[in-house]
Amino acid sequence: MSRLARPATRLATGTSLLARRLGARTAAWVRTGRRDDLTGWRATLGCWARLAVLGLGCWLLWRLVRAVPHLLWLLSAAWTAAAWRAGRHRTEEEAPEQAPDEAPPVPDAEAVRRLLLDVMGDADKVHLRTVLAHLQQHDQWEGRTVTHLRAHLTRLGVPVDRSVKVAGVPTWGVRRRDLQAPSPAGAEEASPAPSPAA
Repeated sequence: MSRLARPATRLATGTSLLARRLGARTAAWVRTGRRDDLTGWRATLGCWARLAVLGLGCWLLWRLVRAVPHLLWLLSAAWTAAAWRAGRHRTEEEAPEQAPDEAPPVPDAEAVRRLLLDVMGDADKVHLRTVLAHLQQHDQWEGRTVTHLRAHLTRLGVPVDRSVKVAGVPTWGVRRRDLQAPSPAGAEEASPAPSPAA
């Protein structure tokens, strides 16, 4: 029984982790459809459109499985393999190197500026919702909003502007010229920051 308990625990842990990641990334993708430059129902039109795309995708997958039932074997095998890998990584991460109540390291303002420049790429500016989506795709800042990110960047002394226009849409963002300016003295008592690690 003990022989089977370990792989079963690994599969269960991996399945739970995959489900949470998938849910968090889906929610983050839907949230990025919200327009911060609009108010009321118009601001959420992008979110509803993305929800409709997800619903359509689920319906098409269901129709495909109904038409080709053997596809379930392939999907089940892919999920099991992914859960097995995720369960292994989670087990390694749970090694007691750090006390549970110990806060993760807080990167300084320069590390955050480098992260913003990396997300910006070759562009001259980037929206905060794009930065937040990038962080949430890397399992960071889950459940937080652009407002949280904006407040945190402000505490770190990173300049943010509500009229940054990307692809013709003005909203909260950062500009390269502001990030390349000399950084102010490190902000004190900053909350956990986005890590530059991908």
